[in-house]
Amino acid sequence: MSGGGADRPAEIMLVLPDSQTVRVRLHERQEAAEGSQWRYLIGVPAWVATRDGVEAAEYSVWVTADQLRPISGVDLSAVATYKLPAQPPPVASGWTVGPGGRKGQSVVHDMACRNGPPLASELNTLEALDALERPGARACDVCDAAAILVPALELGGE
Repeated sequence: MSGGGADRPAEIMLVLPDSQTVRVRLHERQEAAEGSQWRYLIGVPAWVATRDGVEAAEYSVWVTADQLRPISGVDLSAVATYKLPAQPPPVASGWTVGPGGRKGQSVVHDMACRNGPPLASELNTLEALDALERPGARACDVCDAAAILVPALELGGE
């Protein structure tokens, strides 16, 4: 989010379907899809009928950037802005086993590990855990193998 308690609306132009423009208030901008998709909460001035007559009101609606035009000289930096949280890193899709530093040693890597053996066969998680239980085997500490597989092995040993 932007500046916390300092967030305040700003004026902007709304383009109607018939190309007319209306001055509206931009209350909030929100990332709708990671990358470049944004949506904007605006307040459109309107009239509302009351028991005593008619009074000014504001109709709130979400619109896209294509429906808005900035007003020259109007600062939009204080408008509340909400960005989506970063996506977590992808989980390993599989595991692979490569040679260790000495004869009889092996290292288990996730498939995307830069230290993994090229063109190795992909193992599922149970096969990777079995490989780790062999004498001389260890989990790679460069990729997710040590962080994911070693705790799983410890749980299985209880």
